[in-house]
Amino acid sequence: MITTSQLISLVLMSALYVLAGISHFVQPSFFLKITPKWEPQPELTNFVVGAIEALLGMALWVSEIRSYAAIGIILLLLSIFPANFYHFQKAQRKGQHVLATAIRLPFQALLIYWAYTFV
Repeated sequence: MITTSQLISLVLMSALYVLAGISHFVQPSFFLKITPKWEPQPELTNFVVGAIEALLGMALWVSEIRSYAAIGIILLLLSIFPANFYHFQKAQRKGQHVLATAIRLPFQALLIYWAYTFV
């Protein structure tokens, strides 16, 4: 049985990833601007990451696969970390949004831990 605090956590986590995934389709230009130059197919990558985020967020609601969805979220967060670090470096070069992009890097560790609570 899921507790009230776990349910709240589940709702928030699911909403975070579903909305983040949808935002890849609604505002692709934002994500394409922060995609590393070494990415060979940025549009396809944006589409795939958005779809994966949304699907994993929805998969959290299926109790039989919740732990797999949480592992998928952890793997996703690890895989996009280089792009977030690239975004931080780009912000440093431009002298804009440096603090926000710097905070985002260790924040990913918290997101990984949060997902781990559902494994």
